[in-house]
Amino acid sequence: MPIRDAERTIMALENRIGIGSGGGADQSGESIVFEVLSAINKEQLTVFDVGANKGQYSTEAVSYLSGIKEFTIYCFEPSEKTFQFLSEAHSKNSNVILNNFGFSDKESEAILYTNAEGSGLASLTKRKLEHFGIDHGRIQEKIKLVSLDDYGAKEGVKKIHLLKIDVEGHELDVLAGAKALLESREIDLVQFEFGGCNIDTRTYFQDFFYFFDSHGFDIFRILPSRKLLRLPTYREIDEKFRTANYLAANKSVELTQKCCRIFVLAHLDVR
Repeated sequence: MPIRDAERTIMALENRIGIGSGGGADQSGESIVFEVLSAINKEQLTVFDVGANKGQYSTEAVSYLSGIKEFTIYCFEPSEKTFQFLSEAHSKNSNVILNNFGFSDKESEAILYTNAEGSGLASLTKRKLEHFGIDHGRIQEKIKLVSLDDYGAKEGVKKIHLLKIDVEGHELDVLAGAKALLESREIDLVQFEFGGCNIDTRTYFQDFFYFFDSHGFDIFRILPSRKLLRLPTYREIDEKFRTANYLAANKSVELTQKCCRIFVLAHLDVR
């Protein structure tokens, strides 16, 4: 088999286990997260959409949860122009609360780098994307950042059932600002991406795995087939920089085969 054909075959096989399938919800299977969320035995759900962009994720969450559960979705988008798109998307949704700032480990100001207004590539790191023909630092914007703990205390949010984070490589900074919420086990589910942006921020899947493990979470990779693949141990083979979606679930939250069709990944001696 020619080398390029072999490479394409490997990529296709990896896609089946969620590696490189981190596009829209129709490709990634991430809508399974809403199924897991709706199975939580609570009458009122609280969702945080950190890095809300134009409201794509929150719009899908509203569509899925409406008529199933009472809910409030807090959206956070630091870019002023992108926030305008977000506001338009939720102009008629009274249970969606919009915030024009982002999260980090502490209150601060920072520069947001992007290639175009409303781009989903906006990041606090100026990425090297010339190999894709993208001038990532073409647009720069000063933004406001706060910590999750401070926001929760100020707004009286004591419980987060789903924390979705899509901040292009700075997810661990956001989580560092949620120390009190994590230590008190007031966050049930965390959805995050891992991929090429983590090359630019020099963060590894190992960092995520041990962070969540230390806070009592199990980690699952989200598959395009809308299943969850449990990763019971860290393995170097999991350092894949083609975008994948993950769900970290607090061990205090009971996940059942019935509600989310979990597949358990057997330990393989692959190092």
